[in-house]
Order: sequence, then structure tokens, then C-alpha cells
Amino acid sequence: MGSRGQKRPDMVDELPADKRACSSLDFRPSSSNSSVQTHMNSIVETNDHDMDTSSSASASSQSEGDPEKDSTYGSCDSDDMDQQHNSTLYEYHRRRLSSDHGKFKNIISSLSEQTEPSCQLAVLTELCEVLSFCTEGSLSSMTSDLLSPLLVKLAKDEKNPDIMLFSIRAITYICDLYPRSAGFLVQHDAVPTLCQRLYAIEYQDVAEQCLQALEKISREQPLACLEAGAIMAVLSYIDFFSTSIQRVALSTVVNICKKLPSENPSLFMEAVPILCNLLQYEDRQLVENVATCLIKIVERVGQSSEMLDELCKHGLIQQVTHLLSSNGQTALSQLIYNGLIGLLVKLSSGSLVAFRTLYELNISSILKEILATFDLSYGVSTSQLVGGHCNRVYEALKLLNELLPDRAKDQNDQLVLEKESFLDNHPDFLQRLGIDLFPMLIQVFNSGASLFVCHGCLSVMYKIVNSSKSDMLVELLKNANISSFLAGVFTRKDHHMLMLALQIAEIILHNFSDNFLKLFIKEGVFFAIDALLTPERSSKLMYPVFSGIQLSSDSSQKSASRETLKCLCYAFSTGQSPTSSEARSCKLDKDSVYNLAEHIKTKYLAPELFDSEKGLTDILQNLRALSNDLLSMSTDNGGLAVLEEKINNILYQIMDKLTGKEQVSTFEFIESGVVKSLVSYLSLGQYMRENKGVQSVCNYNAVLEKRFEALASVCASQHLSCEIPISILIRNLQTALTSLEAFPIILSSGPKLRNSFATVPNRCSIPYPCLKVRFVRGEGETFLSDYTEDFHTVDPFSCMHSIEAYLWPKVSSKSTEHSKSPSIQVLLPESPPIQSPSHAISVSVEIPDTLGPVDMMTDFPDTQKDQPKLMQPISDQVVTMNAGESSSSRTQGYTVQELQMNAEPSPKLEKQDPSFCSNEAAQKLVFFIEGQRLDQKLTLYQAILGHIIKQNDSFSSAKLWSHVHTITYRSAVESQDIIPPQYHFSPQDISDDKVLAHYQHTPFFSDIFSCELVSDLEKSSPTYDILFLLKCLESMNRLIFHLMSRERICAFGKGKVDDLDSLKIIVPSVPQNEFVSSKLTEKLEQQMRDSLAVSVGGMPLWCSQLMVSCPFLFSFEARCKYFKLKAFGQPQVQPHLSHNGSGSVIDRRLGPGGLPKKKFLVHRNRILESAAKMMELHASHKVVLEVEYDEEVGTGLGPTLEFYTLVCHEFQKSGLGMWREDVSSFTLKSNLQAEEMGIHSFYGLFPRPWSSMQDTSGDKQFSDVAKKFFLLGQVVAKALQDGRILDLHFSKAFYKLILGKELSLYDILSFDPGLGRVLQEFQALVIRKSTMESCNGGNAELQYRKSFRDTSIEDLCLDFTLPGYPDIVLASGTDHSMVNMRNLEDYVSLIVDATVRSGISRQVEAFKSGFNKVFSIEHLQIFNEEELERMLCGEYDSWAINELGDNIKFDHGYTASSPPIVNLLEIVREFDHEQRRAFLQFVTGAPRLPPGGLASLNPKLTIVRKHCNNRADTDLPSVMTCANYLKLPPYSSKERMKEKLLYAITEGQGSFHLS
Repeated sequence: MGSRGQKRPDMVDELPADKRACSSLDFRPSSSNSSVQTHMNSIVETNDHDMDTSSSASASSQSEGDPEKDSTYGSCDSDDMDQQHNSTLYEYHRRRLSSDHGKFKNIISSLSEQTEPSCQLAVLTELCEVLSFCTEGSLSSMTSDLLSPLLVKLAKDEKNPDIMLFSIRAITYICDLYPRSAGFLVQHDAVPTLCQRLYAIEYQDVAEQCLQALEKISREQPLACLEAGAIMAVLSYIDFFSTSIQRVALSTVVNICKKLPSENPSLFMEAVPILCNLLQYEDRQLVENVATCLIKIVERVGQSSEMLDELCKHGLIQQVTHLLSSNGQTALSQLIYNGLIGLLVKLSSGSLVAFRTLYELNISSILKEILATFDLSYGVSTSQLVGGHCNRVYEALKLLNELLPDRAKDQNDQLVLEKESFLDNHPDFLQRLGIDLFPMLIQVFNSGASLFVCHGCLSVMYKIVNSSKSDMLVELLKNANISSFLAGVFTRKDHHMLMLALQIAEIILHNFSDNFLKLFIKEGVFFAIDALLTPERSSKLMYPVFSGIQLSSDSSQKSASRETLKCLCYAFSTGQSPTSSEARSCKLDKDSVYNLAEHIKTKYLAPELFDSEKGLTDILQNLRALSNDLLSMSTDNGGLAVLEEKINNILYQIMDKLTGKEQVSTFEFIESGVVKSLVSYLSLGQYMRENKGVQSVCNYNAVLEKRFEALASVCASQHLSCEIPISILIRNLQTALTSLEAFPIILSSGPKLRNSFATVPNRCSIPYPCLKVRFVRGEGETFLSDYTEDFHTVDPFSCMHSIEAYLWPKVSSKSTEHSKSPSIQVLLPESPPIQSPSHAISVSVEIPDTLGPVDMMTDFPDTQKDQPKLMQPISDQVVTMNAGESSSSRTQGYTVQELQMNAEPSPKLEKQDPSFCSNEAAQKLVFFIEGQRLDQKLTLYQAILGHIIKQNDSFSSAKLWSHVHTITYRSAVESQDIIPPQYHFSPQDISDDKVLAHYQHTPFFSDIFSCELVSDLEKSSPTYDILFLLKCLESMNRLIFHLMSRERICAFGKGKVDDLDSLKIIVPSVPQNEFVSSKLTEKLEQQMRDSLAVSVGGMPLWCSQLMVSCPFLFSFEARCKYFKLKAFGQPQVQPHLSHNGSGSVIDRRLGPGGLPKKKFLVHRNRILESAAKMMELHASHKVVLEVEYDEEVGTGLGPTLEFYTLVCHEFQKSGLGMWREDVSSFTLKSNLQAEEMGIHSFYGLFPRPWSSMQDTSGDKQFSDVAKKFFLLGQVVAKALQDGRILDLHFSKAFYKLILGKELSLYDILSFDPGLGRVLQEFQALVIRKSTMESCNGGNAELQYRKSFRDTSIEDLCLDFTLPGYPDIVLASGTDHSMVNMRNLEDYVSLIVDATVRSGISRQVEAFKSGFNKVFSIEHLQIFNEEELERMLCGEYDSWAINELGDNIKFDHGYTASSPPIVNLLEIVREFDHEQRRAFLQFVTGAPRLPPGGLASLNPKLTIVRKHCNNRADTDLPSVMTCANYLKLPPYSSKERMKEKLLYAITEGQGSFHLS
């Protein structure tokens, strides 16, 4: 009885099957070759003296291939053979059933006649054998009915335990084989008999068999089991049984509790004390079963206060709260955890004892923990039901609503009065609840939670404010910044929330008017309340407020679930569920919001507060005046020099106000116009004039840069608050964005994902539902034919252009057949993209003008009948392949790729967001739904959903998917206003100042102004301004070093400073995570967790648009998920891909992301050759590659990670000619050693320049370099796709090139600081010379001879070759033989060009080409350089030494306190960086940790005791890299362990064998 749910001492202590030494030798095909026999039941412990590593179990290709071939050949049998085979099977089955029936007949006869115990036992033994081998059809109702009384009678034979055991075992087998037989057994009193045996418990094996039998019977006859007292029978002596049998007993109780009757509760109430006690056990499955029973019991007696009180007397609440608080969120399943909170909800609702106990147990601390660890996976949809229980936060809010009785509504309820009395007598309880939860409720509300959760938070806050009277509440409300919070709530459009916010405001003003009156003015609460009454006034405010339109749901939160139809009035009611008609009817009066707002305004607000000036705070008036000044000056481009000082002064004053002692509220910040004036200042006012576009901005590029430099200087200056102003400005912008943005969350908890067949646009099966669409010709449309089919099933995530491509050949009439169309879009299946969109391949092909997607991709024989007759091919058309993925989803492993058929070749495809399928100028059809034109950039799903939202329709999932949507098509009207191509500026064209040469420019301004942020937003809206300013500040923050360096160089050039050392600067930058919007991040997380998020086309348009224009708003983790969804989609398992063309077999087990695995044999001595062959065969295939080394048995995760590590080391060898070499890191060595040695650059790898002047076709050496960069691109992309970690150290500048960014002079510092510094100093001299010449009439050279650190440039004896690469000649001719002051500018420009542009451009293009073979490199552009390195290479050194023990699992003989484990952790902490890398490589196969560090390692690092044959001190540790599994001998001392461990990790690399 002492081992509650713990492991029994008699259990074998062995390794789990998935953690065993494994290799392809463990698998052998069966003799029949019908399947691969895998022996996973026991661990094969081999001699552990080796320190070799082993890896995951996997069959060799030979053992897999044979059965595959057999099954393939076998499928070619003729029909006659099949029929003969089926006939033989049928005959065998018939004879088998006949034989079984005969045996049962004989057994029944023998049991009826025999009275001799030995004979009875023999017959029972035979019966058990027959039952264990027969099939379902062998046992009939009649047989069961005849056997039941005989077996029950024998089960009562107390004299012979063997007869009892075998008869009960037979009962178990019968119920298992024929569940309906449970009814016959119940009729013959089997349940009381089994219960009696359990109460007697004379023989343990008999008792265990009784539990097994009762579990089977309880599945079919739970009520009979309950009435017979089975619950108490199975629980009474539960401690006598092993854990596995305890689980069986609890399964019986669960089966019974699922169907408890409403009457006679004593049958199950007597078991509550035992069940409460069982909650303390350690076995998780046992505890979850107990919890399920108690949840069902509480649900059944929930209407009776007496019963609920009785439940509380047995310690139920204490046990449940202990479970919830002690790591229950990780130890229990989500369903059970939520159910236990729901149990407390019901108890506190109906029992004063429970209510009081919860307060005494400090339930608020547990609820605070739940809300603090609020992950929106627990708060996804409005009330998405999971197994009968709502999500975690929803349940927590329901519990809080019960813990705070509503004083106004329930005055007649005696229980409510008693609860109020208790709280009145114990104000400290309520105070503690408020302190714990009030800030958390605001945090959850602001985090982008669902409408129901937000309403629940407000409801609880209202009750806390309404119930508390103490002065403590004032401090609590001020600390929580309640006035700012309420101002944000008033921007919502749901009248339930507005009502609650008004009620909270009224209570605060009534009780604490003196404390909060000024705060309400400062935060704009009064303006918001006034706007409810007079919407016309609100139009004058920038701060958005309620506009008078009352909606039934918040426009920023919509769900396709039927639950949305339930009114918020009933959201947290715990009584009877309202009927459907009640749930739709609102309890609030129509004018209740208006009346309460009128009451507050009349009673508490003085009329002068609403005067345009008197109602504004001083700080708001000051900021507004400064903003207006800045706005007026910023649009004057002519007098820049005159106004520069004034503008800088205004900027400093604005920053002083923002960083001053008096905090600027969100309302003041928005209303002051600071954001709009800064935006106008940074864009020269062009931002406001939409028709000017990008070109106008770029024409003033030099002026723009000056303004960014000025703002950077102001923002980077240190203030009294010890915080740089840019941080405070960003924080204000983030708070404002949280208050203002209303991007919709569109969740669909409707149809489960199922396969369907989409006829449009490309006739294929898709793994999600289709939309039903009827296409109708527009009225009066004469040029198009009518498409008169009933309706089509359309892929919901196909873009409108692909639908147009499908329809156009079918509806274009004869008169338009010969007209030459500018573009036709068709869709083709493809492997991953071959080329990036920016480097598309143009291929001349002959394609019929009317060719539709059906002709080009399907194998269906009947598809041609729908097609019009094909026209003669047009020979001069060109197909341009665009590798950018459209919004259309991937179907059955194909990605959907767009092909543009242009009338003339396009040398360069315009770069665009892949979710925008095509240029609008090329379209032929326009589509309408109910008269509203559909946006061609959207997917069909987005278009229809957007239309429904605009109409404010309440829609259910059933309507969306079952309704036939009618879409009207018309001819597109040809527009003369052709959209201009993207403006590509060259700095020479736009710079008025000759000094600002090409290499000086930091080309990021065009990016800021060129892309649209969010198409749904008006450019005049405050949200758009905030997003634009955040985008400017984020770009400025990333390039602040460049900007400030340029400013220092110009200062030297103009003579403001004379010391070249002043060019060295240290600029404070803001951490990137300060730009992350937690609210938008969690909104995106919700969208990606939605069931329809199988494609980015299944999410609202703002998700993809903001991800392209402002990716910094989302957390790194959220962007990683989005990247995987966008780049790889939701992969589907493809049975037809089990063989590839070469005949090798793909492993059917799935790798990361659900992709099939493919093994590849590599040779250790030819790593790069193996990698090239691997990529040649599989780079474009969506399979997860796993490595197996030649003549080694190990395979799986560990060897694969080691392979990628070895490939990385090969690429870093110095003899390859790929990388710049850090001269300072080398010592004199022989040529052979130098070639074998890796390049260890402190600043990271950057491509070595190669002269573009050389004849590349004949330059074999460069050709090899280009091939290696191509292979490197493939390896990097494949590692990203498969989730592998690389051991590469690229420089920050190379990551910028990968991300498609241009480099400048200032980037050279990041990989070659010496060269970069000298070039900056030379540049400063060039500007100084130019300035002096302009002042002295062009005669400055004589005055400027000793210019460079008291030395003339000529004395440096520099020639026009690239420093470090004398074979690369920069320029030739008499003017460019030696460097002097006249040609110094040319020299700097040529070095920069050779170092970061033309000298490396071909290598970078080769890398990108290789990368695009796997997937489009453009998908990476949502990351910055540091994040991309983290994705590729994991954590450089993120061991979290203090948390080592928390992130490692100890098992099979070791615990966290075992002496060997304590020693090991100390040793690892003492390791230096290289030793940690070696240790990681030994255990996992890779020397780096994945993103997230040790906590993210999967599988978790596990350390077990190694059982040694001899003395432990002589043995070595060994590992299984497939499971990150270290087998450590119990060494006698720490010193001995360290010695053996270091020997193993240094000498044990390089092979994978059985350990």
C-alpha cells in the first residue's frame, strides 16, 4: 500500500525502446518478405567499452527495398488469380468459423455436465485458448447467452481459485471479443459476483482479473456496474495493486462516471474520499483518470448546494488547487487542467464552503500564474469547446466571475448574499485578489485575446472595482494606469465592453473623483465619453473613439464559429445554458450606453472641459504647437540650410517633452500630432501626397539622409533619465499602436480538414475543404460568353488571377480570340523554385493562346471535353517563370507556380510580394460579389471573407462552406494609366552634392517609401502613421552607425573637427525586441493556429502585408512559424512517392514538418563530393535527408547533424578561394597545412573578391569557386528546410547580401575593420579637399599636402591594386598608376566596388541560385542578419549554465541528486568554449545548440546510468546521438569522470557504431 502510483520494485529497470542502441543491423525482413520485422520490445545491451555513437533505428535500403519490390510485382496479378485467391480466403474463413462454433458447442456441453473440478479447469483452459485465437464472427449472441450463466456460476467457486481465475478470464475475453455479451453477463449477476471477489481479495491474481473483467463490462453497462457497487469494489483495495492495474481500476470508474444517473447520488458520492486521496498519487495517467471522475461527479451534483458542500469536506478543493499550482500546466493534459478549473467554477458557484475555502487557499495566486503564462494556444477562439471544456483562460475568468458575486443582479439569492457578507467581513481577501490579478487582466486584455476573453477581463475588473471600498484600490488603479486602459477600451466597438468601461469609470469618479479627474482628462477618457454622445465631435480628434454605430461584436475579432452568435451577456453565466433564441437576444437596452454616458457627463464633467482649448493639458498644447511648427518647416525643401538649426531645436524640444518628468499619455501623444509631423519631416511632406510616389522622394534623397541623420543625432543623445530618447519614442508608439490598431482576427473552427477535389483552378485533390462558386456573366456584357455550369468547387486559397486564368479560355468569345493579350496567368505543378523572381529565366516556347491550366497539368481523360478548340500557336510568346510562391496553397506536395506569358521578353521581373499574384495592369477579367468588386491581390477565401466582414454579416462556418457564392465576371476596362515600374534609383542620379559619391550611399530610403504597408488602412489614419514611423525608426536604428559615421566624416570634411580619430564612434542602438508589438504578434499566432492556416492565403491580408513591410513588429518565434508556413506550407504525405526514379526507397517514417525521410550514403573521406551528389539528386525534393556513413552502422539524427558539421568545416578550408582570409589569425605553416587549415576569422566569413575583368569562361579556378558557392547555397537551404544546425560563422555583411541588401563603405568595418577605418579616413580627406577647393577657388592641394596623419598620400606609395589581392588591378592608365590626392576619391570608390559589389557579385549570385533550387531565398527577407544566423547556426554559446539541471532529464538509475550527476554538471560548468562544443558534438552530433538553447534541444538531453561489466572507472561514456542519450558510468570521483569524459569527447569522434 505504500507505493502510490510509483514504479514497483519488481519491474525491470531497462531502457525504453526508443532510447536503445540502434542500427540497420537490428532489422531483418521476414522470410515471406511481407513486412519488415522490427524488434522493439527489448534492449540489446552490447559491450559498452566502446565510446562510439549510435543513432536512430532505421531499416537499410536493401531490407526496405525487397518487400517494396515484391508488393509492386504482386500488384500485377491477373483478375483470375485475384478471384481464386479471394475464393480460397473465403473458404478458409468459413471452415474456421464452423470449427469455432463446434468447439464452443462442445465446451458449453462439457461445462454443463462436468462437476469434477479438474475437468472443469481443463475445459475452462481450453475455452480461454479458443477465445484468445478466434475472431469476432466466431462468437454469437446465443453462444454468449449460454456461456454467461455457466461462467458466473464457476466464478463463485471459492473453494478452487484456479477455476475462479479462468472463469473470470473467460468472461474478460468474451467481453473483449463480443462487447454485447456484457448485457447477458449483467442479467446473470456477473457484476455482483466480481465485486464480491474484489471485496474478499483472497487471491491477487483473481482480483486483478476481476478488475480487467469489470473494466470491459463497464464500457457497455455502466449503470448496472454503478448499481452493483462496482465503484467502491474497485477502489477499496486499490493500493494493493501495481500501477498498471490501478489504471485499469480507474478506467472502470471513468466508464461509470461518464453516465451517472441524476437520482441516488449516494452510489457514487461514497467514493469521493478515496478519489480525493488518489489525486496525490504520482502516476499522471492515474491522476488524470481520477480528475475525470471527479469532474463528472461535480457536474452531476452541481445543482445541489448540500452535495457540493459535502464534496468540499473531503479535501477536494485542497487537492485540486495543489494540482493546479504544482506544475500542473505541464504535468496534466490541457483538457484535464481546464476541466479542473471548471470543477472549481461549479463548486464556487453553488457552495459557500467552496467559495470560502478558495479565498483561504489564496486561489488568486494560482489564477495569476495561469494568466501570466497566458499563451494564446489556450485562448484561441471565442469559446472553442474541447471535449466539453472551454479553453484555460476562459475557464479562469469564469472562476473569477464566480469568486466576485454581482451585488446588483442577485439580491434575492441567499447564497449570493452570504458570499457578499463573507467578503465584507474579510476585505483583505478581496484586496489580495485585486493586487494579484488587476494588472494581469489588463495585460491579457491588451494582448489581442478573443472577444469573449476581453469581455471576461472587463467583467472581472468591474466587479473588483465595484466590491472594493478601501484606499488600497486607489493605489491599485493608479499603478495599473486605469485611465489609459479605459481610454483604449473606448476605441472598441462592442456595446457590452463600452457599458462595462462606463460603469467602471462611473464608480471611480463617484468614489475617487479627486484622484482621477485630472488623469481622465490627460488620458482622453472624457473626450471618449463625449464622443459617444456627439459623434460629430470625434471626427476632429486623431484619437479614434466610438463612432455611434453599435455592433453586436468587435470588428477586430471575428470567428467563423457558431459560438460567436452567443451574446456576450451569457458568456460567463454558469447556470442553465440559454436557448438559441435567448443567446441571440441581448440583455442590454438599446440606449443603455448613451444614457450612462449622458449621466456621467452631466454629473461629473464640467462643461468647460469640452472647450477646444481649456480641456487640453499643458503638455498636450505644448506638443501640439511644436508639431505644427515642425510640420510647416518640414515641407519647405528650399531653405533647408536656414531651417536646419530651427528644426533640430524643435526635435530636441519634442524629445525633451517625451522624456521629461511628466509622462506623456497615449491620448496626448496621438492628439498632439507628433507622429504625423515626424512622418512628414522624414518624408519631406511627400508621404502626404499620394500621387507623387516614390520618384519624388528619391529625387530628394540627399535631403532625406540629412533629416535621418538629424533625427538620429537627437534620438541617440543621452538624457537625464539615462534612457535614450528613441527608446521612449518607440515605447510611446507601441502603446499607441496597441490602443489604435484594429486588424481583424478571422478564426474558423468550422470544418475539420478533409480532402476534397477542386475543379478550379487546376483540377486536383487538396487536403482542405473547397468553396462552392457559381460564375455568372455580368449584365450587358457582350464580349464574353456565358459560362453556364451549375457551380464549381474552387480551391479557397487560389488567388483571383489563377481563377481568371482558368475562366478566360472558357468565356473569351470569338471576337477576342485574335487580340493579343498582354498577359495570361496559368498554374503548373512544380518542384521547389528553380530561380528567384529577381532572376527569372525566360524560355521561348510555343503556347496556344487559349491554353488553360487543365490542359497543362492533369492526367484525367475527360478534361479535354470542357475545352474550346485550341487556336494555332503564337510563336513569339515567351514564358517567364516566377519562383515566388503565390497565395495558392501547396497541393499534394506540389507548389503552385505562376507563369506569365508576355508578348515580349521581360529582362527583369519586378520584385513584389508573392501573395500579390500579379500586376493588375495585365488582367482581363474583373470579379464582383453582390456588386462589390473583388481585389485581385487576394485569395478567393480572403475576398469572400472580407466582403462578409464589410457587410457586418454574422456568419457560421456552415454558411461559408456550404453556401454557393455567386461571383459575377466582366471584361477588364483597359486603362491608360499603366502602373510605373518600381523606381530603381542610382545615387549619382539623385545626389546634388558631388561629394556624396555612389559608394557612400546607404540605400534604404527607397525601401521605406516604395512598399505599401497595409492596403486596408487609409494613409491618413493614425495607425498608418504609427506603422510608418516605426518602420523609419527601425531602419534608422539598424543603420544608425552608418548614419552617424557619415555625419562625423562630413563634420571632418567641413572642418568642424580636425582629428581623424574622432571618426571612431560608439553609437547606442535599441534592442530589436523593443520594436516587437506583443498584441500583433499574438494576433498572428492565433491566425497561424487556426485550422485553415494551411497557407498564408487562409489568413487575413494584413498578416502577409505587415510581414513584408514591417516584419520587426512580430516576434522572432512567430516569424519562424510564418516562414515555415509560407516557404514550405503544410506538407502532405504522398504514398506515390515511396519510390523515386532511381529505384531507391524513401523511408515511410516522417521527419520534421511531416515530410517523408530519405536516407543517403556518404563517404567520410569525400564529404564535399557526397554533399554535391546528395544535392544534385534531392535538393529540389521535399524529403528530409538522413545520412548513413559508408561502412558504419549508425544512421539518423546524430550522423546527419555531424555530416552537416563536416560539410561546413570543409567549406571553411583556406585553400578553396572562397573567403577573405584574416591575415592576423595565421602563423607560418607549410602550404599543405595552410590548405587543410580552416579560416577562423574573428569577424566572420566574407567572400574573397575576384576580378570581373578576367575571362570567367577560361578561368577554371573561379569556376570552381562559383560551383562551391552554388553548392553552399543548396546546403544552407536544405539545412533550413530539414531543421538542421550548421557550424558556419558568416559575417554580418554576408548575411545582408543573402537577404538581398546592398552593402556600402560602412559595411566593410564589420568584416575588415582595418581596411574599413582607413577608407573612412580617406573619404573624410576627400570631402575636406573638396570643401577647401570650393572655398579657395580650386587651389587647395598645396595647403593640404601633409593631410593623412602628418603624411602626404603620395608618401604612402599606394598603387591601384586591391589591398591584400595584388593580382586584382582596380584601374589602369597614367591617371591611375599611383594614388594621390587628385585620384584618392576614385581609389576609395574602386576599392569599395571590388570589395562589396562587383568583386563578389558573381559568388553571391551563385549562392542564391543554389539556394533557390531548394526554395525561394526571398522568404528569408522577414529576418534580419542576427536572426538569420540564429536560424541557420543555432545558439553560439547559450548554455544557461545555472539552468543545466532543469533542461536535462536523468533516468534509469540516476536522479538530479545522484553524485555522478552532480559531478558531471560541475564538470560541464567548468568546460571552456571549445570543450563545450566538443561535448555537444559527442552527444548530439552538432557542436551548436538549436535556437532557444539547451531547453529547445529535441529530443531532450538524457543521462542514464551505464551498467559496466568490469570496474566503472575503467569504462568510457557512450552515447546515442539519435536520442541525445548519454550513458555515463558511475565513476568513483569527479577527477576520474573528467578524465574519461574528455578522452571520449576528443577521441570518440569520427564514426558511428553500436554502443
